[in-house]
Amino acid sequence: MTRKYNFSAGPAMLPQEVLEQAQAEMLDWNGSGMSVMEMSHRGKEYMSIAAEAEADLREIMAIPDNYKVLFLQGGASSQFAAIPLNLLRGKESADYINTGAWSKKAIAEAKRYCSVNVASSSENSGFSTILPFESWDTNPDAAYLHYTPNETIGGLEFPWIPETGDTPLVADMSSNILSRPLDVSKFGMIYAGAQKNIGPAGLTIVIIRDDLIGEAMDICPAMMNYDVQAKGGSMYNTPSTYSWYMAGLVFKWIKKKGGLEGIGEINQRKAEKLYTAIDNSDFYKNPVDKACRSWMNVPFTLANSDLDGQFLEQASERGLVTLKGHRSVGGMRASIYNAMPEAGIDALVQMMVDFEKENG
Repeated sequence: MTRKYNFSAGPAMLPQEVLEQAQAEMLDWNGSGMSVMEMSHRGKEYMSIAAEAEADLREIMAIPDNYKVLFLQGGASSQFAAIPLNLLRGKESADYINTGAWSKKAIAEAKRYCSVNVASSSENSGFSTILPFESWDTNPDAAYLHYTPNETIGGLEFPWIPETGDTPLVADMSSNILSRPLDVSKFGMIYAGAQKNIGPAGLTIVIIRDDLIGEAMDICPAMMNYDVQAKGGSMYNTPSTYSWYMAGLVFKWIKKKGGLEGIGEINQRKAEKLYTAIDNSDFYKNPVDKACRSWMNVPFTLANSDLDGQFLEQASERGLVTLKGHRSVGGMRASIYNAMPEAGIDALVQMMVDFEKENG
């Protein structure tokens, strides 16, 4: 069987050796006589899987002891509501940074529960750059500041972490978590959907500082209450057991790759190869400010958009799939998360070179 190079923004590629291990354990996990999918989440077998996954994630990210790690359902989008419901803590407003489609969705949802101050917006630039922190109009009384470090659709990524002082910093890291080393202590809360760098869809990771838990609004549903979930070990109800198990396998794969330091070096090389191919050509173009280009999601356009369909067809023939850009941006988008091997980037670059020779 020949596996394709899947450049989908999510659900995305998983490491082949992780899939092979899951395949080997599908019918019988560790001599239990059961598939993980069949296990009670309260049973000793599954409880050991869950605990080991959390321990490995804490190790990989060097998560301080005063942070809870939650394995939740509902996707990252459910956190757009859960965040104000939990983190307003008696305040009436929150700061948000608008850098693209996912920021806008978070802002729209937060407006249901509080006054939203958009402290900075890149919309006037077509979401092609990030305005300097000095220009942000933050509110000193804000309950928190929310931002999206990497915008999956537009390929815009923060090259720095905002310094917000006593205001808790909240980050939607769905598309760049685990892509490089990170100082978790700079954040009040980090959250991420699993389907890009963590595992299969159906799981959401929340990493939250202890002092931000326990003051949810009265209207906050129990399923969205971080205190309830923390006290229940992320098992207030039956969790996404198989996705949690798969995430644990991915965490061990990252450790084998040299942790986030090793993964980060690989990801930087992959991104540089692809951006170099784009920049060294008059046939391809990336619209994002070079200082703010994403390592994970690389949009690019062709000089003649009439050739888009032909490009995608020829790419597919070479086993390079899901390269069509988001409908709001057009062109192409290569999502090159952790599990995308360097060989996939090399194959895409070669295809781009060949296509330009034929059509440029």
